[in-house]
Amino acid sequence: MGKKLEINERAWSAADPATVYALLADGTTWPTWSGIDSFELREPGDSTPEGLGALRAFSTGRTTSIERVVATEAGSRFSYTLVKGLPLADYRADVDLEPAEGGTAIRWHSTFRPGRPGTGWIYRLALGRFIRATVRGLAAHAATLSAKT
Repeated sequence: MGKKLEINERAWSAADPATVYALLADGTTWPTWSGIDSFELREPGDSTPEGLGALRAFSTGRTTSIERVVATEAGSRFSYTLVKGLPLADYRADVDLEPAEGGTAIRWHSTFRPGRPGTGWIYRLALGRFIRATVRGLAAHAATLSAKT
């Protein structure tokens, strides 16, 4: 297994942290603001359907990623791990939200190990682009929702 790689992407949203968090915690919204095509809740969480322990499936094209929600701190952190779907090991994403400049600073931090030797650079590049677009889409969509209220 290769060395652990990191991806850090940031964005700012005019929306408050609660609005941004609500989008992260509701998988049905992801196809609206990310490159995800579809969402399916495979197993509900402990206290809420998409809360701690929930198993969520996201499909893009022919690829379906199964993710487990591993940390939820309303308005401040949403974390998940990859259960299957990509040739990666130890994948974890922590999305941290902080009030900033009348809105929310979003930090999407992912770590993983490539599942196959020599593939780390390509996954870091591809996932970096995908996560960058995702965090920007999240920030923009949350701001749009915030402007409507």
